[in-house]
Amino acid sequence: MASRPAPARRDPADPEMAFPFIGGCPCLNFVATLGKRHTAPVERLPDPDALARWISEARLRAGPDRMRITAEDLTAARVLREALHRVLLAAMGGNTPDPADAAQINEAAAHPDLTPQLARADTDADDRRQPVLRWQAAHPAQAALATVARDAVLLISGPRLARVKECENPECSLLFLDDSQARRRRWCSMERCGNLVKVAGYRTRRRGGS
Repeated sequence: MASRPAPARRDPADPEMAFPFIGGCPCLNFVATLGKRHTAPVERLPDPDALARWISEARLRAGPDRMRITAEDLTAARVLREALHRVLLAAMGGNTPDPADAAQINEAAAHPDLTPQLARADTDADDRRQPVLRWQAAHPAQAALATVARDAVLLISGPRLARVKECENPECSLLFLDDSQARRRRWCSMERCGNLVKVAGYRTRRRGGS
């Protein structure tokens, strides 16, 4: 099997480095932190700070304080991400996942995950007195990954697995839950890939007809 090219280092300001949250569940959104797997991989978790940003943007952050992410946390996150991707593809194809990958996911899922807590709102605007949700964890990064892993276990072992698809754009590799009524969704999103593929097809037909 040909090895996959190593992800190139990119400027954090590059739009392709933005985290896509269009998978439909936390584990698919996490797998999407490595983009364009089939062509030129885009590593969206190049450093610990990027992992901290993903956890925060995914709303899996525990507490208001700045999250401290270590190099070991980053390595664990990437290992889990790739195990998730391989197991998802195997399960989607009706195949038995690699036991080592399943064990990796189970190990992450066995850690304590985020604990929901009631807290006071940060603002008294509109006289809001209703408590708000805050997440708490002794080890925030590990807990966030445990939450992702548990989400994956439930997805892979349940009926929603039949709705997981891979984007049909050949330059994309994002997995998503097809929540359309007819279950005929083809793209991770129409704005992201659907329109691009349709425009490319139109241009190809125009060139062929000229």
